[in-house]
Amino acid sequence: MDKELLAMLVCPLCKGKLRYHREAGELHCLYDGLAYPIRDDIPVMLPEEARPLSVDEKLRESPGRTGEA
Repeated sequence: MDKELLAMLVCPLCKGKLRYHREAGELHCLYDGLAYPIRDDIPVMLPEEARPLSVDEKLRESPGRTGEA
């Protein structure tokens, strides 16, 4: 995924920063708890296409996280 494009993208709901997850092929918004899919190298930025993040995913990506449990 192009780094310049990633830098410009924001969550369509809260306008917050997104985190790119190459392995999952998704962009995550921690604030709204949504994962936006990337299909054929094109981010699908529609809330109805996003999946909810699990509690484990939210905790793993949390900015205040200090280590493994």
